[in-house]
Amino acid sequence: MAKRKTAYVCSDCGAEYPRWQGQCNDCNAWNTITEFVVSPGGSPKERNLRGYAGQTGAKIETLNNIDVSALPRFTSNFSELDRVLGGGIVPGSAILIGGSPGAGKSTLLLQVMCNLASQRSALYVTGEESLQQVAMRAQRLNLPNEKLNMLAETSVETICELALALKPQIMVIDSIQVMHVSDVQSAPGSVSQVRESAAYLTRFAKQHHIAMFLVGHVTKDGSLAGPKVLEHCIDCSMMLEGESDSRYRTLRSQKNRFGAVNELGVFGMTERGLKEVSNPSAIFLSRDEEQSPGSIVMVVWEGTRPLLVEIQALVDYSQTANPRRVAVGLEQNRMAMLLAVLHRHGDVQMNDQDVFANVVGGVKVTETSADLALLLSIVSSFRNKILDAELIAFGEVGLAGEIRPVPNGSERISEAAKHGFKRAIVPKANVPKQKINGIEIIGVSRLSEALEVL
Repeated sequence: MAKRKTAYVCSDCGAEYPRWQGQCNDCNAWNTITEFVVSPGGSPKERNLRGYAGQTGAKIETLNNIDVSALPRFTSNFSELDRVLGGGIVPGSAILIGGSPGAGKSTLLLQVMCNLASQRSALYVTGEESLQQVAMRAQRLNLPNEKLNMLAETSVETICELALALKPQIMVIDSIQVMHVSDVQSAPGSVSQVRESAAYLTRFAKQHHIAMFLVGHVTKDGSLAGPKVLEHCIDCSMMLEGESDSRYRTLRSQKNRFGAVNELGVFGMTERGLKEVSNPSAIFLSRDEEQSPGSIVMVVWEGTRPLLVEIQALVDYSQTANPRRVAVGLEQNRMAMLLAVLHRHGDVQMNDQDVFANVVGGVKVTETSADLALLLSIVSSFRNKILDAELIAFGEVGLAGEIRPVPNGSERISEAAKHGFKRAIVPKANVPKQKINGIEIIGVSRLSEALEVL
């Protein structure tokens, strides 16, 4: 009998250790190292799937001789999903979609699979729900269910055997946390099971050119559950986000080998499932008719398109010795840094004021182009001065008080002009050489210049 081998793997970063320890040396996380059972030689089926891509008889080729026309993309019939994927679904790709419970992961994939089943062979594997529950959801959503193949199974080996006989072009595994491989002795959902199951399914998908969607759960802090190496072995990682009280869902790509990263797709949750929102700026700009201080519209760049969102700020006298700094949808540490820049180079002191900032609509803004709009909204609330409803702003603010340019400045201004905005405060380097009709462009190079415009 082969000796049982064990390793210890960090569930956050995937680092391996010969023995257990309390803290991971790579990511400094505590109590994330768990035991991982290593198969001594692998099963016979697994030995036939050697190599990351599961290919046998590999040979060395030059890059220009590789034929890429044999694997053309195909559409998912959802333009927002195709946008996030980089233009469509690539055969042989492993796509991980995560999200909190109730976000709509299973609903979205069931809609995609039912629509694609009439055009190509599709297999939906459910490990958490019964076939009757999935059928009831499809009936409630009024989806075409005549051609979609269903399977209720959690054994990865059994799934691959049945799929090999069916030869589907697209598969869904719902979810990866309940799948298990027989060679690994730990319980489903553990680090070792999730890691081995995902690796097995990814090799199978690449060997047989099957587009495979893997549904993943999230932890309490919003990250994908399971080992971090799960995100390294798949081709595309997406997160479906949305508050329980909101009817809108945002799909954002965090990793994509076939397209742009941080691409954003917007969906609306209805009684008939998820409906794509072709013009997301319109839903994020549903502003109050009566304008109030501390509100301004900014233009952010999400993937390959501009997006107009409203940012609100509230500045109030602090009742405590340590004023609060709260940012929702923005990076809180960056807001604290910008307040210091505002004090030093804008001569606006807020060391006795509570500052609250919020991006309307639940959008998370990660780029630095929101700096200028954030500071303008804060000053507007602090001075109790209403900003023009037809004003937009964007630009990065440096520590020396300079306004730095941001990418795709002309496209951002053009998008604002399409939505009827008449004035724009932008970095001087982003002022287009050719005039854009219908909008007055004010270029600023210093923070003090932007505050004078107000």
